[in-house]
Amino acid sequence: MTWRIGVDIGGTFTDAALVNEETSEIGIAKTLTTPGDFGEGVVNALKQAIKAFSVPPDAVSLLSHATTVVTNAILEEKGARTALIATRGFRDILELRRSSRADLYDMFQDPPAVLVPRHRRLEITERIDAQGDVVIPLAQNEIDQIVEEIKALNVDAVAVSLLFSFLNDSHERTLGESLRAALPEIPVFLSSEVLPEIREFERTSTTAVCAYVGPILDSYLSRLEEAVSGLNLPPLHIMGSSGGVVDVPEALRMPAAVVESGPAAGVIAAALVGEQIGQSNLLSFDMGGTTAKASLIRKGAIETTAEYEVGGGEGSQNRWLHGTGHPIRVPVIDLAEVSAGGGSIAWIDPAGALRVGPRSAGAEPGPICYGRGGESPTVTDANLVLGYLDAGSLLGGRMSIDYAAAVSALEAKLAGPLNQSVEEAAAGVIAIVNNNMADALRIVSVERGHDPREFSLIAFGGAGPLHATALAEELNVPEVIVPPIPGGFSALGLVGTDIRRDYGKTHFAILNQTSPETLEALWGGLIADARKMLADTGIPEESWSFQRSADLRYSRQAYELNVAHEGAQVTMESLKTLANSYHERHAQTYGHKNEAEAIQIVTLRLTATGHLPSLQIRQKTADGRDSFKANREAWFPQHGRIETPVLDRNRLAAGSQIRGPAIVESLDSTVVIAPGWRARIDAKGFIRITRGEEMDLANA
Repeated sequence: MTWRIGVDIGGTFTDAALVNEETSEIGIAKTLTTPGDFGEGVVNALKQAIKAFSVPPDAVSLLSHATTVVTNAILEEKGARTALIATRGFRDILELRRSSRADLYDMFQDPPAVLVPRHRRLEITERIDAQGDVVIPLAQNEIDQIVEEIKALNVDAVAVSLLFSFLNDSHERTLGESLRAALPEIPVFLSSEVLPEIREFERTSTTAVCAYVGPILDSYLSRLEEAVSGLNLPPLHIMGSSGGVVDVPEALRMPAAVVESGPAAGVIAAALVGEQIGQSNLLSFDMGGTTAKASLIRKGAIETTAEYEVGGGEGSQNRWLHGTGHPIRVPVIDLAEVSAGGGSIAWIDPAGALRVGPRSAGAEPGPICYGRGGESPTVTDANLVLGYLDAGSLLGGRMSIDYAAAVSALEAKLAGPLNQSVEEAAAGVIAIVNNNMADALRIVSVERGHDPREFSLIAFGGAGPLHATALAEELNVPEVIVPPIPGGFSALGLVGTDIRRDYGKTHFAILNQTSPETLEALWGGLIADARKMLADTGIPEESWSFQRSADLRYSRQAYELNVAHEGAQVTMESLKTLANSYHERHAQTYGHKNEAEAIQIVTLRLTATGHLPSLQIRQKTADGRDSFKANREAWFPQHGRIETPVLDRNRLAAGSQIRGPAIVESLDSTVVIAPGWRARIDAKGFIRITRGEEMDLANA
């Protein structure tokens, strides 16, 4: 038997998910996240998983990991000491930024801290124009002086971004070769290698992000690889932000591409589940300890975007509202993320209003009820007080819960000052956090031109199934799906994906004036690079695939939309189809289209995939005769406290019907089925929750 293992670091827990490739058996191991050294938690989870399921190390065929190291380094401003080299007169591009503002009416809004301070931003004499022609030759006599300055600055990495290098990279290549020869111990990131695309600020920002986090990622992965090797496990793979895994050298070549690796894994798992249960339209909802993430899957396809900012505040993932973070122009699964998790802290502001987040109790000290030193009430504490969580069932009873401490803190810090009962204060916390998370779901659906009523909500993460039916009611979503091991679902996505890398190259042309041969040659160059990458993976060539797409815009527009190119070859017919697809995409996104307007090609893109054998995901079911655990009072809006049956998910039978209110518990998560909802267990063990008859309170 062969196994795949994926390890995902969350804000509170680190999860290891296992799948047996032959039997489809799945399992999960959960350990507390170790913020002092994230690698320690990863190794602990791996050891626990291997022991619990008796997996021989030589039977592991794939080991994948989702890391938060890149995001954390930027959020905490603890990246590497970085130098930036720019065309003379343009070293302040990172500070000038765009005029975008996340809050249009906040006159005192501060931009994010510049990753490279001015004294480490250097210049070199050279100039290439907008046609890619050399206007001022590269001043090679200045390179030695730049090298000496870099040595004196004692930097850890160097970013190089020269004007129009995406059209002509000769100056960057010459400068890069000299720097790498003179500074062999310092990584050098060239914008023409990282992102050969239009837009100076975004290209420079992406290159600077790579340099800023590259040494941090390298150090972390080196230590982790050594630990994994000590366990006799196979080489490590890293989840990319666009939804595929890459090997460690590939991740280090493009560190910005692994910014959102954890959330991306969850969406990949959601898409895989949707394919297997025949539901192609899904709203993916992932709620963990510190954040909640939403994404959209339409007709089985995952939405991606290159308009993403890292290190920004809430709203930085909104496609039309930027300005708080550092742009990275790499394909990222289109996510909306809010600071709403089980560890989000509830507090009262100076005006006396109840707030939730953005601060989180995290893994240390965690919610008050964990008994690890937490002093501020959190969403998890509120769920416990309302009866949704059981003091004796977290992690299968291995984690002790202090119910009295949670009640006492809610009373002292929220209910008392608000002149409410403890239940009313706890319900207020849940209502606020649900509203914040509903906004994230609206961003990826309504604001993208999609109707939530046409989708099912797939809820996962340790806290996702607790809140799912409330969010479905808010958005009029007709069905909630709870997959197997929801608390480790993102880790499951790590082993259900493929090897993937995205490529791009700017090419300005009017679509209907460009020959198919020209575009075929340009895409062919990207395919040649992709073939070299896939050859190194060891995946047989018959399992490779290449998906072409293009960033297009109307000729008088400034920004583009990405549209897939249909077919393996570029033909006149395929270009007509591409144009029609763009018009439809524009109408869906903006509400209008103009078929008389010329379409301009801006960037050609390629997604190269090395397909791994497909996995089947299913929850083991039982006969259902002894699934009942106990009755517990739980508080529901408009109903108050209700005696609610508590069921053991591992003992539920396929075909079981559950009428809300009910609570379904498992090792890694708790499912709340609200009054007015019904659940059934399908043949694969998925919990499918739909609207049912309103509960008869008289007979409850």
